[in-house]
Amino acid sequence: MDTTKGKIIRAIITGTTGMVGEGVLHECLQHPQVEAVLIINRKPSGITHPKIKEIIHQDFFDFSAIESQLSGYNACFFCLGVTSVGISEEVYYKMTYTLTMHVAETLSRINAGMTFCYVSGGGTDSTEKGRLAWARIKGKTENDLMKLPFQAVYAFRPGFIKATKGLKYTHKFYKYIGWLFPIGRAIYPTGFCTMKELGLAMIHSATKGYNKKILEGTDIIALGKE
Repeated sequence: MDTTKGKIIRAIITGTTGMVGEGVLHECLQHPQVEAVLIINRKPSGITHPKIKEIIHQDFFDFSAIESQLSGYNACFFCLGVTSVGISEEVYYKMTYTLTMHVAETLSRINAGMTFCYVSGGGTDSTEKGRLAWARIKGKTENDLMKLPFQAVYAFRPGFIKATKGLKYTHKFYKYIGWLFPIGRAIYPTGFCTMKELGLAMIHSATKGYNKKILEGTDIIALGKE
């Protein structure tokens, strides 16, 4: 019997001034089981809704000033990230591993019953020994998140994400390459999901769990449809 079917979610979302975070937030605001959402940004998102509380905080390497506002939440949808293109391995490590672990360690201490969902990426290297630095760093981040005392941790590895129409922070180049989605989905479904499927999959992982800790594209699609 699924005892979590009616579970109510109070979620913290990071990265809502980016395409993925905004897309996940969009799904949360429409979902009946998401009761409240706390968004933490360096700049105002410009999004208002009765479910939303927003904290503007500049230093994601130090949450001590806002810790008192982070309790009472049972899910975190961590959608904050940077591209490895054009930056050094050292900077990418700091912005990907160090930042994520600080936020996660803080939240695991404050909210013991939390489900933490991390947006990773297709091609992430769980062995931490491969040739690509970004893949090793993402792999280390996933691995070390799994060791924290959350109720559950899930790593989501989407590839190409079809954007949700009408949202503010969609990458401009998506309007030029969107036509690739149906072709790619047909040929290689694990590498192609929609923003809606990703958002719903993250919500469903928090409301009812999933049988894998690392979710590739086909897992995201399946869980998003449940």
